[in-house]
Amino acid sequence: MKKIENNLWLVDSVVAHDELTKLRDKRTPQVGFRKGIVKLGRICGYELMEILDKEQIDIETPFTKFKGISIQDKERIIIINILRAAFPFVEGLLKAFPHAKQGVISAKRREKDGMKGGFFDIDINYVKFPPITDKDVLVVADPMLATGSTILSIMKYTIEENCKPKKLILLSVVSTRVGIDKIRRAYPDAAIVTVSIDPELNDDGYIVPGLGDAGDRAFGSV
Repeated sequence: MKKIENNLWLVDSVVAHDELTKLRDKRTPQVGFRKGIVKLGRICGYELMEILDKEQIDIETPFTKFKGISIQDKERIIIINILRAAFPFVEGLLKAFPHAKQGVISAKRREKDGMKGGFFDIDINYVKFPPITDKDVLVVADPMLATGSTILSIMKYTIEENCKPKKLILLSVVSTRVGIDKIRRAYPDAAIVTVSIDPELNDDGYIVPGLGDAGDRAFGSV
């Protein structure tokens, strides 16, 4: 994983980008798309361990003493699962963090109303989170970070209505500079991890080249 700016990391592994290329291809069928999102969730989960705290520990191998590395906070992960596109993404994340707690939130942008000043209105219909403490690492997972409207709306129900976590990580597959900059202005201490920063955001608020509608493609709703 490569740090490209302060608190901004790019998952630059060949395996991740091979999978992303398959997801971008409009010929990829629904099942293949969903499995690809799951796989990228697992890859991203292992990659973001790079930015978790680490400590040196003393152990004994069958032959001698050894100083090794232990990743702290792996047992203190809380993943926020955004209905619905994030479901397969979080499924993959849980393979990297099998002991993670989960919060669930239903968030859908009001596309029929269009963007207003670069933002969509977001309908929040369901929220259920575990307690969030200052010892927890909070991972907000959404495959697409486009305008940033959904993430910013969700944060009102996490950071602003709960105790601030030890670390906040916003994890996506594809992002735009527009969305990233909005998040960084609102939450400058948040770590943003993404596989790709795509160059455009079209008039309908979709990332270009992007993946299309990740939720529709993952669940066969197109």
